[in-house]
Amino acid sequence: MSRIARSLADLKPLASELAAARLAAEAERERVAAALRLAEQERRVFELSVGPVTPLRRMDRVMHDLAQPAPEPRQREADERAVLLQALSDEIDIESLLETDETLSFRREGISLEVVRKLRRGHWALQAQLDLHGLRRDGAREALSLFIHDSARRGLRCVRVVHGKGHGSPGREPVLKGRVRRWLVQKNEVLAFVQARACDGGAGALIVLLSGSA
Repeated sequence: MSRIARSLADLKPLASELAAARLAAEAERERVAAALRLAEQERRVFELSVGPVTPLRRMDRVMHDLAQPAPEPRQREADERAVLLQALSDEIDIESLLETDETLSFRREGISLEVVRKLRRGHWALQAQLDLHGLRRDGAREALSLFIHDSARRGLRCVRVVHGKGHGSPGREPVLKGRVRRWLVQKNEVLAFVQARACDGGAGALIVLLSGSA
């Protein structure tokens, strides 16, 4: 075989490889083009489903940043309410803590008799009142505890607690009178209390002096 014939024979495999490469490249281009068409269809799926759409005309608008309401510490308030309620006992003996005068007044250790006298005379103006009429024991205990706690937190100094004279109770005995005294003695915010003057409720109410007022 001549040299030229042998050269042509050697080129045939190369030509076959080049043809195969061209076919593979063409197939790859077709695959890429098909993938791009599919991606475009997916991107425009909404438009292709509903038909041609017209963009809304842009309008100048002012967006206001609305202030979010402050979170309410409901769990903390519930916990505090539970602690306040549990802290007041009906069983505590307060006889030794009361002054054996005509109204059985109370003053915490370190509070002078003069403070009690001023409280009885109305030296401090009444700043708030709690009326316990119509409440049962547990309701009255919780209401009183929250009232004293809130009054002290607000910086109030002198408040009145109305427990009633017992005219509407069985036996005409004041149901809450003794309990209110026991509960008040257990409140650290209470410095002293006396029976109210006749003009302020008499035997049906107590005038209470809170921390910081002496």
